[in-house]
Order: sequence, then C-alpha cells, then structure tokens
Amino acid sequence: MKITVIGAGSWGTTLADLLANKGLDVCLWVRERELLAEIKTTGENTWYMPGVKLSPNLQTVIDRGQACQGRDLFLFVVPSQHFREVLADFRPHLPAKPAILCANKGVELVTHKTMSQVCEEALAGLKPRYGVLSGPSFAYEVIRRMPTAVSLGSKDEKLAKEAQKLFSTDYFRIYTNKDVIGVELGGAVKNIIAIAAGVSDELGFGNNARAALITRGLAEMSRLGKALKADRKTFMGLSGLGDLVLTCTGDLSRNRQLGKHLAQGRKLLDILSEMKTVAEGVKTTEAVHDLARQTGLELPITAQVHAVLFEGKDPSAAVRDLMTRSLRSE
Repeated sequence: MKITVIGAGSWGTTLADLLANKGLDVCLWVRERELLAEIKTTGENTWYMPGVKLSPNLQTVIDRGQACQGRDLFLFVVPSQHFREVLADFRPHLPAKPAILCANKGVELVTHKTMSQVCEEALAGLKPRYGVLSGPSFAYEVIRRMPTAVSLGSKDEKLAKEAQKLFSTDYFRIYTNKDVIGVELGGAVKNIIAIAAGVSDELGFGNNARAALITRGLAEMSRLGKALKADRKTFMGLSGLGDLVLTCTGDLSRNRQLGKHLAQGRKLLDILSEMKTVAEGVKTTEAVHDLARQTGLELPITAQVHAVLFEGKDPSAAVRDLMTRSLRSE
C-alpha cells in the first residue's frame, strides 16, 4: 500500500517516519518550501522535530498532484480549523472512494462539525472511506519509539483492519473502534480540560484539584457524546480517558502549557504568537461552548475555560466559581 501523509508538523512527521521505517512506500506532503529544503538537505524536520534523523525511505514533496498520484491511503494531519480548506485543495487530485485517515483533534468552529462530518461534506461525491486516529500520543515520545497505544475509529471494517496492520509496530499499538464520533469527541474535548488543568496546576491548587478536573472533564465529555449519539463506553478508552489523563498531566501538552501561561496573567494572543504548533483547545473551546448553548447542555468546565480565554475572566475566579456551583449528586 502506498501512503501519503499530508501535513509535516510534529505529528505528521512522526507518523510518516513510523511508516517509512517499516519499509512502506510513504510520501510526506510539506506545505512550506523552506521546510521541504531543510528536510531534503539535513534529513531532519528541523522546525518541529530537531535532532531526529528521519527514515531515508521517506519521500517529501510539495506538489499536491505528485503527492496523490498512485496513492492508496491519505493521512491528513493538519489543524482542525484548516481541514476543510486542505481537503478542498486536495480534492481534484484524489481518486474516487479515497481511503482517508484523519489525525486532527478538534471541532470545526463555524459549523460545530467533527472531522468526519467535515470530510463527508468536503469530499461529497467522492464517497470517501474514513477513519480517525486518536489517543494518548505525544509525538516526541512516539518518534523515539516509546510504547504508545491509540484508537482507530472507523465504520469501514476493511479500512480499520488495513490501517491497524499498517501502523502497528512493537512500540505503537492500534485498537479499532466503530464509534467514529466518540473517538473524535474524546480527542477534541480533552484539550479543553487540559487548559483548565494547566491553569489549576500553575495556580498551585495541587493533585486533588487536577484529579477532580480530569474526572468531571470526563463527565462533560460523556455528556456531550451522549447528546451527539456517541457510545459512552468509548470515553472510558484510549481516545477518551487515556488521552484526557495524558494531556492534563504531561508537560509536553501544548494545551496544558497554554493554561499555565494564562494563569500567569499573560494574554491569549501573546501566548499563541509564541507557539510554533497549534493548541487545538482554543478554537475547540469556542466551538463546543457554542454547541452546548445551542443544545442546552451543561458543560461547566468548558464554560469557565471559555470565560478565561475569550471574556477576560480571572483564572482564579473561574476555579472558585466551579467549586461554588450549586450542590448536586454525582
């Protein structure tokens, strides 16, 4: 099987390198000409993965047509808010019934759609076969071959089994799951809770507070999933609880780090301007908050994170308001 990975950030580069190291025919599409030249010259993605030598089997291109010609599987690893645009750019070069995998973790801001819904709309008429890769997986650790397990959500059993076999190694383990929307929502909502965890940690509120945020964050994730017809059991798996724990506790989490900066009193735009990679939780917070208001869902952590990000609320006041909400049963 010939595979194209679209997006040469840290995660796209890591997954492309994993496949190339297995001896597979892998092409990595790079958007920036300067980065393409760096990879070809140094054998490293010096922008996002400096110091890591990439597989010599990995091909890199910038032309979309060349990236798609004769390919069997297309893995998109681009920011969620740009997914629709990138799909539209690649659509003229894709075959009918393309096998599409997505490793983005977010909800589209304007439409409140998950990535599978965006893909279905953007590639309408092509009848794409779709799957989503999500779970507790820092690129820094995977590219250094540290043990990792993730979920692959797809209703297409054949695609799921093919992708499971392609990506699995002795350090990267794949579990399949037919609940696509559940896998997608877990990967998206956990970033919101990670921002809250970063705020709490930086304010010195301790392990008890972080554990409460993770647990009640899981409740919010499950509540939203139920409303959108996901299987609530999915949120107890790798793409739900697993990714939530990692992102709320790991120092490599961009969203947790963003929360810590917010708790220091820094402005959101200043924080974002210094980040080389996208913190998906910012736009996802906005999208999920809007979705909750439209559907009447109560998502208190999401509401407080939204208030800190977009309404100028003091982080300490947000935590206090969470703790002093009206009492209720679990």
